[in-house]
Amino acid sequence: MTDFNLIDYAPILVMFVVAVGFALSQIIVAQLIGPRKRTAIKLMPYECGKDPVGTARERFSIKFYMVAVAFLIFDLEILFIIPFAVGFKDLLALENTTGVLYGTIAFVTMMFFLATVVVGLIYEWKKGAFDWSEQARAEAKAEAARLKKRETAARLETVKAA
Repeated sequence: MTDFNLIDYAPILVMFVVAVGFALSQIIVAQLIGPRKRTAIKLMPYECGKDPVGTARERFSIKFYMVAVAFLIFDLEILFIIPFAVGFKDLLALENTTGVLYGTIAFVTMMFFLATVVVGLIYEWKKGAFDWSEQARAEAKAEAARLKKRETAARLETVKAA
């Protein structure tokens, strides 16, 4: 039985203390030398690059859901392809030793699966699930109009205040 000596773990403790000290020193230095000008824009919560304006009950475009479904489909496709790719060599070896068409059956099954996924991809493509150009332009114009309206209102408020 080996003796447990706590001093053997001292380098790990030193590394942990140095890492925490470095992180805290960076935060403290940033607070000491960083600018302190607080504005309304800086105090607003960051929401994925968009200003948090309007209600939270806005509907998302169906295109976002279509992309999510396409991602899930292809993610699941990879989930099935990787085990097939790993075990296919063993199936071919088993086919050569037993004479039963394990590898061939697995290959045909995987090709059928891939064909089904490709047909689904073509269907989504033909339906325009990945064509964002027209909708993106319309949304960009609407966003620009909202921003212009908000900027105009802010300018009017500053003029009224002056």
